[in-house]
Amino acid sequence: MIPAPFEYDAPTTLEEAIGLLQKYGDEAKILSGGHSLIPMMKLRFASPERLIDINGIAGLSHISEENGTVKIGALVREVEAEHSDLLKKHFPIFEDVTHLIADPQVRNMGTLGGNLAHGDAANDHPAVMIALGATVIATGPDGERAIPIDEFFYGFYMTALQHGEILTEIQIPVPPAGTSSAYHKLERKVGDYATAGVAVQLTLDANGVCTAAGIGLTNVNPVPLRAARSEAALIGKTLTTETIAEAAKYASEDCSPSSDLRGSEEYKRDMVAVLVKRMIKKASERILI
Repeated sequence: MIPAPFEYDAPTTLEEAIGLLQKYGDEAKILSGGHSLIPMMKLRFASPERLIDINGIAGLSHISEENGTVKIGALVREVEAEHSDLLKKHFPIFEDVTHLIADPQVRNMGTLGGNLAHGDAANDHPAVMIALGATVIATGPDGERAIPIDEFFYGFYMTALQHGEILTEIQIPVPPAGTSSAYHKLERKVGDYATAGVAVQLTLDANGVCTAAGIGLTNVNPVPLRAARSEAALIGKTLTTETIAEAAKYASEDCSPSSDLRGSEEYKRDMVAVLVKRMIKKASERILI
């Protein structure tokens, strides 16, 4: 299908882009990679009257480390995250997740910032950022503000971004020694949305006791979900078969999947439990290597 008619702007500064958002309000949408927005426009699920293309704005494509924080610019492409030595050093989960996003053509253009700002619980990065305890930086007419990832998603395709704000950066705390992470999703075919997906980050001390845990779930809840009870079930304990099974059970109980062409509610809950077990084991094995 063909999108409805729209106007197009290509600002070269962040100030100009924010000004355009303020001027046109809900009539305008930000365009970064476009691989979420454009398909929705072609299907007429979204019909913005104006697109504001931010790809020409400098300073939004960085991956850097500063004062114990990894900073990822909103325009970093999936392929750049996939091959970043800095991200591989601290967060092997990025190599997991980028391999599972669509196909190379999409990964060459799709951006991490756009993936989050779209607010879709079926996207992969929301669960990853929940597991990693990320903070979203939004820039608007009043400057920057930091939004904890647990406060960023609050409804179907709805985020905490306010009128005139643009997601400009993602910040992730560098984890302590003894930390690793893993992500996997079950999908019907390559490039499909997840039937279910699980992101895990774990920290183990020298005795194998879990001192920190982050678990995010993909596409099994109306909004991206932190499996809080599962995290609590791991912290302060060694990762025995029983401990891991308890965490998996809580995740399957606390999510809220819908039956659809990808499977029944019961099947999706079962798959969440399976994936939680596997990703806990995978993350812990990476720590011990």
